[in-house]
Amino acid sequence: MASNDELEKWGADVISGRNKSFTAFIVRCLLSGFSLLFRAIAVTRVYLFKSGRKEQAHFATKVISVGNLTVGGTGKTPVVEKLARELNEAGRKVAILSRGYKSQDLNKPQEWPGVTRDASYDVMPKVVSDHERTHLKPPYSGDEPYMLAKNLPGVSVLVGKDRVKSAKFALNYLQTDTFVLDDGMQYLNLRHNYDIVLLDQNAPFGTRVLLPRGTLREPAFQLKRADLIIITKCKQPSSQELVDEIRKYNSHAGIIECRHESVELENLFTGERKPLSFMKEKYVAAISGIAVPGSFEALLKKNGAEVLFHQTFSDHHNFTQKQIDRFMERSFQRDADMIITTEKDAVRFLRPTELDTDVYFLRIEIKILAGQEQWDQAIQDICGDVHGSKIDYGINQMEENLRAV
Repeated sequence: MASNDELEKWGADVISGRNKSFTAFIVRCLLSGFSLLFRAIAVTRVYLFKSGRKEQAHFATKVISVGNLTVGGTGKTPVVEKLARELNEAGRKVAILSRGYKSQDLNKPQEWPGVTRDASYDVMPKVVSDHERTHLKPPYSGDEPYMLAKNLPGVSVLVGKDRVKSAKFALNYLQTDTFVLDDGMQYLNLRHNYDIVLLDQNAPFGTRVLLPRGTLREPAFQLKRADLIIITKCKQPSSQELVDEIRKYNSHAGIIECRHESVELENLFTGERKPLSFMKEKYVAAISGIAVPGSFEALLKKNGAEVLFHQTFSDHHNFTQKQIDRFMERSFQRDADMIITTEKDAVRFLRPTELDTDVYFLRIEIKILAGQEQWDQAIQDICGDVHGSKIDYGINQMEENLRAV
């Protein structure tokens, strides 16, 4: 029986067209019909929310969505981190609301001061961190939420499929005045004040076909909802053709170009930090479980590393002890000077039974290449007065509403 990783890889190869087999061709034909249905559902859903026929929760706070049109890695987490950090530094009390993809259920539900036992056990979101400390480990928070919590002291991170409930909790118990919806473009149950949409320069509209045949979550024309468009992973200035296509769908949003830049190396088990020059001319064994592993390997080579081999897994892969030990043994046999993984994978990387080679992760940050003024203006706009209808959720009233949801 094929593993989940093998099935995910097979599915990705079918959708992308890399798998040329007759079976893959038949599957693509079948999926094309479902994509037409998916398109109709996606467009109708947006219309119902935007027309008021389907109810949205409104809060007397700012709600900023960071999302994308496609599935896969557009480099969203570093953008969320940069946004939350700058809003926090500007005086906003920020809570990041995440779905917590592939996070495990808690063995014992959290309790919180002021929340009754029934409410905490039935509907309380998972609080990864509040403004003061981290409360959950990676298996229960999800890798990106834990990474955000670790890197953002002063910012709260909450996980739950129902982000309206998370928002209510943060508003009443964490005194939050600004919500950042991580991967929020398609989450319309909560009204957005500001939409930031990311496009990967290498594949801005994915395969240009909707799920399940392609990688688009929504038709490209839904880019019109964006207030700010960030083109990520830029290797060179974006072509005029790409800008013109963006403007065909959205004539008003500011456009920013950025790339993911390596900042430093950090030893996974000692916390020791090293400059990027430390990997120059070193023989490196790389390991990752991210959507676009090629971009990680390119960063290592750009900084002078000699990559002996790169073992890749599916996005959000949970490493087993056996996999880590085998990788360590292979690295040792190949005389690797060091092992390097991604910051996202570091939270899921288990300590090897025999730690024969130092393990580091690569810290990544966003560098804006063009459009800094649009970014600064967005921060200023978000930090302005709160607009919108106020809903008064007192502590007791909130618990009653939560039970009713």
